[in-house]
Amino acid sequence: MKRMQSPTFRSSLGLSLIELMIAIALGLLIVAATLSIFSSNKQSYRATENLGRVQESGRTAFELMSRDIREAGGNPCANNIPVANVLNNPALNWWSNWANGVFGFENGALAGSAAGTDAIELHSGMGVGVTVVTHAPPIFTVTPAAHGFVANDILMACDFTQAAIFLASATGAGTIEHNAVAGVPGNCGASLGFAVPMTCTDAYTYDENSQIVRLQAARWYVRNGTLFRRSLRNNTDPEEAVINGVLGMQIAYLLPGAAAYVAATAVPAPRWREVTAVRVALTLESQDALATEPTIVGYCPGEPLIPTRTIKRCVAQTINLRNRTP
Repeated sequence: MKRMQSPTFRSSLGLSLIELMIAIALGLLIVAATLSIFSSNKQSYRATENLGRVQESGRTAFELMSRDIREAGGNPCANNIPVANVLNNPALNWWSNWANGVFGFENGALAGSAAGTDAIELHSGMGVGVTVVTHAPPIFTVTPAAHGFVANDILMACDFTQAAIFLASATGAGTIEHNAVAGVPGNCGASLGFAVPMTCTDAYTYDENSQIVRLQAARWYVRNGTLFRRSLRNNTDPEEAVINGVLGMQIAYLLPGAAAYVAATAVPAPRWREVTAVRVALTLESQDALATEPTIVGYCPGEPLIPTRTIKRCVAQTINLRNRTP
């Protein structure tokens, strides 16, 4: 008589080879799907993070550049007044050569900038200053007495008639002097009057409530994928790296009555002092190489097109010169 196996005994025999292979295959499919989702999410995260960095770099760059551009050619007294530059040989150093307030360089024309990119030079007499109480040349009496200026500072004095750039020959509590000083950037004389050409002998006395501020000078340019700023500091011009991941910069300028912005080479030399607005376009790139193959997509118009695997974005901003806008 044949004995029947109980269900309990059959279940204890385990899985067959076919069932085991099916289970392993299903498990591998689940693992592969999980890895694919993880890899996709990681790639999306990297792309989002890099784009966020690109956008943040653009915001930071424009915030810092805008401060210099808005103040270009300005002073705390009046717009478009003549400026007497009494420094010795002011053209010897770019930061002392106040001529127009703003000046542009096209396609790597500025020494130290990358080929194919633009650069800009800016001058102003802005920031925290002091008020003139009396002026008995060559001595200003000012308030507050703790003015913070020291001998050899490059300063600008102004009223509603004219401005003057000079080197502080000596300072004291509540006083600033502007005697003739030999050397560069000394003073060619103790007179601060404006003349064409400059004679350094035209006397001028500033009235009460005139202002004295530091001379500000800055250059912005791109080199080796970095945005740089060079500025006047203690009669030198140290270079500072501001933002990484900047491949290029294109700059255009607006003149009164013009219908469009033009390149620096299209601005006549006498008309730089008339520029009212500046349009800056930056080509920014991601930190990581995220594209599957090199591409030129994303460059600003006018930039050299070099294929890379980074994500590139062209961001632009128009900035009005505060002291030249009606």
